[in-house]
Amino acid sequence: MRLSELQTGDKAFIVKVNGSGAFRKRILEMGFVRGQEVKSILNAPLKDPIKYGIMDYEVSMRRSEAVLIEISKLKEEALYDSGSDEIEEFENEPPETDFSDPSLSKKGKVIRVALVGNPNAGKTSIFNLASGAHEHVGNYSGVTVDSKEGTLRHNGYKFILTDLPGTYSLSAYSPEELYVRSFILEEEPDVIINVVAASALERNLYLTTELIELEKPMVVALNMYDELEGSGRSLDHQTLSEMLRVPIVPTVGKKGFGIPELLENVIRIHESGNNLHSVNVPYGRVLEKSIGIMCRDLSVNGSSLNMPKRYIGIKLLEGDKEVESTIRKFDKAKELLARRNKERDYIERLLKEDPESAFTNARYGFIAGALKETLSEKTKFEDKTAVLDSVLTNRYFGLPLFFLFLWIMFEATFRIGAYPMEWIEWMVDEAGNLIRGNMAEGPLKDLLVDGVFGGVGGVIVFLPNIVILYAFIAFMEDSGYMARAAFIMDKLMHNIGLHGKSFIPLIMGFGCNVPAVMSTRTIESRSSRMITMLIVPFMSCSARLPVYILFVSAFFPRNGSFVMLGLYSVGILVAILTAILLRKRFFTKEETPFVMELPPYRMPTFKSVIIHMWERAKQYLLKMGGPILVASIIIWFLGYFPQNKERESRFDAQAAQLDNLALPQTEKENLMVEIEHARNTEHQVNSYIGKIGHFMEPVMRPLGFDWKISVSLLSGMAAKEIVISTMGVLYTGDSDDQQSLQTRLLSAEHPDGTPVFSPLVVIGFLLFILIYFPCIATIVAIKEESHSWRWALFSVIYSTGLAWIIAFLVYQIGSFVS
Repeated sequence: MRLSELQTGDKAFIVKVNGSGAFRKRILEMGFVRGQEVKSILNAPLKDPIKYGIMDYEVSMRRSEAVLIEISKLKEEALYDSGSDEIEEFENEPPETDFSDPSLSKKGKVIRVALVGNPNAGKTSIFNLASGAHEHVGNYSGVTVDSKEGTLRHNGYKFILTDLPGTYSLSAYSPEELYVRSFILEEEPDVIINVVAASALERNLYLTTELIELEKPMVVALNMYDELEGSGRSLDHQTLSEMLRVPIVPTVGKKGFGIPELLENVIRIHESGNNLHSVNVPYGRVLEKSIGIMCRDLSVNGSSLNMPKRYIGIKLLEGDKEVESTIRKFDKAKELLARRNKERDYIERLLKEDPESAFTNARYGFIAGALKETLSEKTKFEDKTAVLDSVLTNRYFGLPLFFLFLWIMFEATFRIGAYPMEWIEWMVDEAGNLIRGNMAEGPLKDLLVDGVFGGVGGVIVFLPNIVILYAFIAFMEDSGYMARAAFIMDKLMHNIGLHGKSFIPLIMGFGCNVPAVMSTRTIESRSSRMITMLIVPFMSCSARLPVYILFVSAFFPRNGSFVMLGLYSVGILVAILTAILLRKRFFTKEETPFVMELPPYRMPTFKSVIIHMWERAKQYLLKMGGPILVASIIIWFLGYFPQNKERESRFDAQAAQLDNLALPQTEKENLMVEIEHARNTEHQVNSYIGKIGHFMEPVMRPLGFDWKISVSLLSGMAAKEIVISTMGVLYTGDSDDQQSLQTRLLSAEHPDGTPVFSPLVVIGFLLFILIYFPCIATIVAIKEESHSWRWALFSVIYSTGLAWIIAFLVYQIGSFVS
C-alpha cells in the first residue's frame, strides 16, 4: 500500500521509502523511517498536496511524492518487512557526567558560539534575545538563509553568536545543510548551541545525533519548553542529558526563560577544555562492523580531514558526495573508495536496504529508545492548529480566505496609511516654507527646497504605508500562515513548473525583492530556484508602493484598493507567464519534491512584529539619506544647470513690462503665472536633464510618455522610490508653488494644452513601473545567487523590453479604440 492511498484521518506505519536523491534523503531525515506511524490529516483546497502528521509535527507532501512511500496498517509488518536486524536500544545507562567543575580554569574571555537547529526550532528568537540583535523571526522553513552574527557579555565573557541557517541534518543535499556543516568544520566555533524544539523532540534530536558524531563541544537548548508542558507531557531532561552526555537546558526563547542558564553551561563547556560527550550512536552489528573497517582503513591511509574518522566512515558509507570528493584528493583514495563500495554492498545484502536508510533508521531507533525512558505520553490533545487548518486550508474556503486577506492587507495599506501620510506631508511642506521664508535667493536655497524637500520629502511621506504592509507580512510569517499559503498554492505553482516553496520568496517579494531573491537558495532544484529568482522582480515590492499610491490617490481616488489589487495581480500574472516561458525555453522540466514542514500556529508577539516593522522602516529611512538623497541632488543639479543669463533677463524684462501695464490685479497675476511657467518650461527644456529626456523621448513617445516621465523612469533604475523624488523636482513649476505633487501631476499639460497624464498614460506608466528594470540591488542579488552576470543582464533586458511592449499596447490600442 502507498502513502498516497491513505484516506484522510487514517493511520499507518512506514515500510519503505523508494525514490532517490535529495527527496529521499530529506524524507528520511524528516522522520519517514521504517515503523514510524503516519496519519493523513487533510488535502489542500486543490486536492494536492496532502498534510500528514508524523513524530508530533506536520508536513505537506504531493501525491506524486507520497506514492513513493510504502506503508502498512500493521506495525509488525512495517518493522520486519525488510528482514533487517533490530536496532540496539539503551540497555546500560551511561555514567553521569559532571558539567560544572568549579576547579576548571578559564581559557579565555571570548567564546565563539554557533546556533544550530531545525527550521522553526526558535534559533533566531534566542539569538535576538541573547545578543540584542534584531533579525526577523519567521515561522516557516527557510527564513534564515545566511548566517547572522551578534555579540553579548555575560559573567565576564564576550559571546560572539552566529545564527546559522535552519537545517534538518548535516548532509550535503541542500545549500543550508552544506553551509552549516562547512561552518562548523572550517570556522570551528568554541561551542555549539543545538536549539531543539521541545514540541517535536524525536525529529529535532536527529540533528543532535549528527552533531554528537562530529565530537564538537555542545549544549542543547530545549526550546519552546512551554509548548511541551502545555501538551501535558513531562521530560526528564537530566536523564536524557546523561544518556547523550550533553548538557540540556530548557528554554523559552521568546520570553527569555532559561537563557542565563544556557549561557552558564556554554561557559562551563568552554572552560573544560575538552569535549565532554563521547557517546556513540549504536548502529547495530552490521553497520558497526562496516564503520570499524572504514575507520581502520582511514587510519592506515593517514586521512588528515578535519573530521573524526568515525564520522568520515559513516558519511562515506552513506554516499555523501562532498566527503567523497574530498577523499578523492588523497593518495590512496581508490583503495578507500573500493573498500567503501564493498562495505555498502555488504550492508545492502544483509539488511535488505541501502546504507543511507539503514543509518537513518538506526539514528531514529537510538532517539526512540532514549525518549522512551525520559518522555511521558500526551495527556492533553487540544489541537488549535487542526481547528484553524480546517478553516484556513479548507477545500472551499482556503483560497477565498487567502485572497481576502491579501485584499484586506492592500486596503489597510491604502486607507489607514492615508492619515499619517497627510501629517508627514504637512511637516515636509512646513519645513520647506521655513527655508523659503528665511533663506536668501540662490542655488543653495533652490537645492534645499526643490532638491532635498521636493525629492526626499516626496518619498518619505509613504513611510506609514511601508510600515503597515510589513506589519501584515510579519504577521503572516510569524503566525505560521505563510507556510499554509505555500501549502494552498502548491498545485498552482506545480502547474507552472515550480512548487509551493517558490511561493514563499514570491510573497516576500511584496516586501523587498532583494531578500526574496536571496531566500530562493532554500529551493533544492537549481532550475526551480533560477526561475523563481527571475520572476521575483515582478512582485510589487514596497519601493513601488509609493509610486502606486501617488498615482492611484490622484487619478483613481474612489477605487484605489481595487486598482492596487489589479496591479499586484498583473505582476503575478506576468510572473506566471514568464515562469512557463522559462521552463519551456531555458530550463528542462524538473520535478522538484514539495516536502515542507507546517509549523503549529503561534500568536506573534507584539515585540517581534514591532522589530520587523522597525527594521524595514529603518532600511527605508536609510534609503532616504542614501541613494534617494544622492539621486535627488543629481536630478536637481541636472535640472538646475546650465543657467542662461540672457533667458533670465528676457523674462525679467517681460515681468517688469507687465508691472507697468494698467491692468486689473487678477489679470496681472494670471499673466505673471504664464510668464513664470514659460520661464521654467524653457529652462527645463534646455537643462542637462531636459537634453537627456529629449534624447530618450523618441523611444518613449509611442507609450504616451513625455521627456519628464522618461527621465523619472531612468532615475528609478537605482531605486523605484526615486521616480517620485525625480517627479517632485521636474514638476515643481514655480518655486513658490505650494500645491502638492498630486495636484501638480493632475494639472500637468503639454505645450498644446493637452494633459500629460491621460488615463491611458497613467495605466501604461503604472504597468511600466510594475514590470521594468529591477533595482540595482536586486540585479546584484540575482547575480550573486545565480553566480552569473548573464542571468542578471537577462533580467534587465527581458523585464524592460516586456514593460515597453505592454505599455505600448495599452496606449496604442486604447487610443485606437477611443
